[in-house]
Amino acid sequence: MSMKREFTAALVGAAALIATSAAVAHHSTAMFDQENPVELVGVVKEFKFTNPHTFVLLEVKGTDGSATIWTLEGGTPSSLTRDGWTNKSIKPGDEIKMKIAPLRSGAPGGSWSAEHTHFPDGKPIVLAP
Repeated sequence: MSMKREFTAALVGAAALIATSAAVAHHSTAMFDQENPVELVGVVKEFKFTNPHTFVLLEVKGTDGSATIWTLEGGTPSSLTRDGWTNKSIKPGDEIKMKIAPLRSGAPGGSWSAEHTHFPDGKPIVLAP
């Protein structure tokens, strides 16, 4: 193999490695405390059914009556769609109950999943397809 070909092969390999590393880092869940889930009951302020991740902005009342908006990151719209969700599955004003993996920083945020999201009475958001 010529020196030029070896250099090109090494360069292509390095580029692939860097691209893979960036993709893996983007999908890291290290910022979420999955060992200590938190249950939230609140009112949906906004449901963002957008790529690459969905978001729920949930207003949660504290024991003192003050309200805090939690920013909760979920899966992709395509994965939720496979489970029967749409951009209208939850709407502003809906009261929901979620078990989330909170942010390790203590900020009001975390990671949510469809299987741990229900109406307060336990009824599922969507019926299984």
